[in-house]
Amino acid sequence: MKPQILIVDDEPYARQTIEMLLLKESYELFFAEDAHEALAQLDDEVPDVILSDVMMPNMDGFELCQRIKRNPKWSHVPIILVTALDSKQDLARGLEAGADDFLHKPINGLELRARVRSMLRIKLRHDELQAALQMRQDLANMIVHDIRSPLSTILIYCDLLEAELGGNVQTLETIRGEANRLSSFLTDMLMMAKMEHGRLMLSQSPVDVNELATAVRDSYQPMARLKEIDLALDLPDETKKISLDANLWRRVLDNLVSNAVKFSPTGGNIVLRVRYDGAGVSSSNGRSPHLSLQVIDEGPGISPEHYETIFDKFKIVATGRRDVKQVGLGLAFCKMVVEAHNGRISVNANKPRGSIFTVEL
Repeated sequence: MKPQILIVDDEPYARQTIEMLLLKESYELFFAEDAHEALAQLDDEVPDVILSDVMMPNMDGFELCQRIKRNPKWSHVPIILVTALDSKQDLARGLEAGADDFLHKPINGLELRARVRSMLRIKLRHDELQAALQMRQDLANMIVHDIRSPLSTILIYCDLLEAELGGNVQTLETIRGEANRLSSFLTDMLMMAKMEHGRLMLSQSPVDVNELATAVRDSYQPMARLKEIDLALDLPDETKKISLDANLWRRVLDNLVSNAVKFSPTGGNIVLRVRYDGAGVSSSNGRSPHLSLQVIDEGPGISPEHYETIFDKFKIVATGRRDVKQVGLGLAFCKMVVEAHNGRISVNANKPRGSIFTVEL
C-alpha cells in the first residue's frame, strides 16, 4: 500500500510545487485548500504524513497542528510545517503546537523528500509498535481464557471428590480455595483489559452493602480459620442500599480481604468495617463520604512511600517478608473500579501493626 501524504496549502501554486517535487516518489497525494478542509478529510481518511503551510486564512497551520494533536485518532500522524518564518519564536510556537518537523520556503526538493521519508519511518515504527502491543494484548487475553477452562475442570472434580470423601475434606477445601483465588485473578485481568480499552460498562443497581460484606466474610472464613485468624465484621445497625455495580464491588472486597488474610500472621485479626455518611470513620480527604468501607489487618504493613505506588499496575512492593511479595495488579483493579464509581481508595498504617485500606464514595 502506498504511503498517503496530505498537503494543506491555500495557494494552488504551492500545492502544485510540492506535488511535482514528490511526483517520482511512490506516494498517494491528497490536497486540502485550508485547515477546515483538511480536518474534514481526516474524518474520512488518516494519512501517514501531513505537510501543512503555516500562513493560511481563517485557521493557520499552528492551530491546525494543535487540533490534530489533541485528537487521539490523529495525534500519531507526523506533521511537517511548511513556512517562510524562520525566527526562533515561530519555531518554538510550532513545536508547542505539536509539529514534528519544519520545512522552509522556498522548498528544496531534496530536503522535502528526505524529511517526508524521515517522518514515514517514524510513522512505520509507531504502527509496528501498536501492532505488536495489540498482538500481545490479544495473546494475553487468549491465554487467560484458555487457563479458565482447566480451572473450571479442577473445581468440578473438587465437587465430585467431596461427595466421595465424605467427612474429611479440609485438604480438598484448600485446593478449591486456591483454584477459586486463581480464577478470581484471571477475572481481574480480563476486567482490567476491558477497562483500559474503554469498554467497561457499569451495571449499577441498589446494593445492600451489609449483605455484600457479610457474603465476602463468609467466603473467606474457611481460609482465615486455617491460619487461626479472626475475620470479623463491624457493620452499622441500619443498612443502606447504594447504587453500585455489585459484581465489580464483590471483586474489590474479595481482593482486599484476600490480601488481608494472605499477609496477616497466624492468630491475627482482620476487621471488615462498613459505615454510612461518615459515621464513626474519619475521612482521609477531610469530607464525610456517603459510604466508607475499611479492611483493617495486622500484617507487616506498607511503607508510606508505597502508599500510592501499590495501586499502580505491575509494580511490586515488598511487604516486609522475604518470602512474600505483593503484585499490584489486584489493587490496581480495585482503584480502577472505585474511581469508575467516582470514589477513592487509600491505605494508611494500622497502629501498632498492619494496614487500613479505605474505600470512600
